[in-house]
Amino acid sequence: MTSISSDLNDAALRDRAVHAACGRAPFDVLLRGGRVADMATGEIREADIGLVGPLIASVHERASRSDALEIVELDGAIVSPGLIDTHLHIESSMITPRSYAGVVVPQGTTTICWDPHEVGNVGGLSAVRWAIDAARDLPLRILVEAPSCVPSAPGLERAGAVFDPAAMAEMLSWPEVIGVAEVMDMRGVTTRSPKMRGIVQAGLESGKLVCGHARSLEGQGLQGFMAAGVESDHELTNRFDILEKLRAGMTLELRVSHEMVLPEAVAAFEEIGCVPQTVTLCTDDIFPDDLVARGGIVHMLRCLVKLGMNPVSALRCGTLNAAMRLGRRDLGLVAPGRRADLVVFKDLADFAVTEVFTSGQHVASNGTMRVEMRPDTGVAPTHTMNLKPVSASDFHIPAQGTHARIHTVHTPRSTHWAERDVEVRDGKIVLPKDTALMTVFNRYGETSKPGQGVLEGWGEWSGAIATTILHDSHNLAVFGHDPDDMAAAANTLIACGGGMAVAKDGKVVAMLDLPVCGLLSTAEPEDVAVLFQKVRDAAADVSTWEGLPVMIKLIIGASLACNPGPHVTDLGITDGMTGRIVTDMVIPA
Repeated sequence: MTSISSDLNDAALRDRAVHAACGRAPFDVLLRGGRVADMATGEIREADIGLVGPLIASVHERASRSDALEIVELDGAIVSPGLIDTHLHIESSMITPRSYAGVVVPQGTTTICWDPHEVGNVGGLSAVRWAIDAARDLPLRILVEAPSCVPSAPGLERAGAVFDPAAMAEMLSWPEVIGVAEVMDMRGVTTRSPKMRGIVQAGLESGKLVCGHARSLEGQGLQGFMAAGVESDHELTNRFDILEKLRAGMTLELRVSHEMVLPEAVAAFEEIGCVPQTVTLCTDDIFPDDLVARGGIVHMLRCLVKLGMNPVSALRCGTLNAAMRLGRRDLGLVAPGRRADLVVFKDLADFAVTEVFTSGQHVASNGTMRVEMRPDTGVAPTHTMNLKPVSASDFHIPAQGTHARIHTVHTPRSTHWAERDVEVRDGKIVLPKDTALMTVFNRYGETSKPGQGVLEGWGEWSGAIATTILHDSHNLAVFGHDPDDMAAAANTLIACGGGMAVAKDGKVVAMLDLPVCGLLSTAEPEDVAVLFQKVRDAAADVSTWEGLPVMIKLIIGASLACNPGPHVTDLGITDGMTGRIVTDMVIPA
């Protein structure tokens, strides 16, 4: 169980709160004229709320008290517990924790569970330590989890670090760490590999959370994954998957980054006649432009309500259910004795946020921070691109004769193995017009040749995309058809230390440099959002792909080797469920 901060247990604070609640002393802050969204009863009822320091001292009859040092008039608005995001990677928003807080707190999010898995894969334990330090002393409560799969698919990819059971035990010994972050090596867990057995066991023995990643697990595989001690999942695919995992007792982290699954979730809840208390909300991976323009958890609430979900039920998933999952008895209710993390909504349809309080401090109003945040602290991990410039020849696939048969990766995201007959000219394969080449360079000092695979079903390409945001080892991946375009995009990122770049006709047409671990920018969120939008648009223009997810989302997940099916990593074409590795795509005659 996650400990509650000692600031609420101060006897003098409790004395003040009791005296104020009993009418013997004024409140510090009185929220007057509002309605409370009661997560315990499901009611929306009229009430005023008195705060003392970081505590809610009283939730009482409207207009029965006026003694307070500060009064905030709510004019019928709805007061909810602060929103809790149960699983995310700040790195996916490409900004620092401080900048992230400045965006999501005005949206009503007051607590997040951060898996710094991405920086851990790049910079190891020292990068995780940096993440913890960077999360301190902000108006956003950042609960840090210990990355469990560095790399996410051992033997199928190479990252900048390797976390073994001893590393996990060390991270779990740090008081800031609340548990084991998403366990992604599903095969390692269910086959009881010594590494994953030891990592999960370290989590169990610590008494902290053990979180999961159970994409496509079902039947005996799902049962075995949970029997090992893994408790949660956000990799939900459809109604049947959701129902099986609910019935297995899993905590679900329903995520806004995969909106296409939300109708399936609502249908599942309707089928069983309730929204179980084991359902929570998360953002997982959300791009900077979406975070700034639409929001995180608050956008998910809008989506769920538009799909027909009861607003209070949706809110309960993002507040009380999440608090119960985290063992945070101080969070999740608007009730006396609880922490004064509160968000004020105009209504429960659009969820427009007017006021936000964290630990009793009035931190945001009408989309703007009211408090000044401390500057970024510590020395961020930069200079993580240990790779020499590449040339167009690095994107050639050697072969003999006039024709060859090759292994391919067919269909984006839900990949499967395939084969293709191709022409050979001048000792190298001629890529068919309707395919793309994916090349992955290890950027952590390994000198072996890059992993390569031909992608089918990605449309026809007229340019190239390079990225060091590449789940989960974050090597340098280049996608395209023309070697000159691919080299131009790759070398741009090698020179700047990482990020994303799009090239066409041999020239870079859009880029976003991310100097911190090749993943994060220190620029203002709005500036990062603008640059990313340009990259997103340029990436969409270099291929005829028109499906979902959008191209930029496809490329960052194209190397996710822990998932079933073939994925290209720095070692070749690999399969996370079978362990297969193809280092040479050309099939011997």
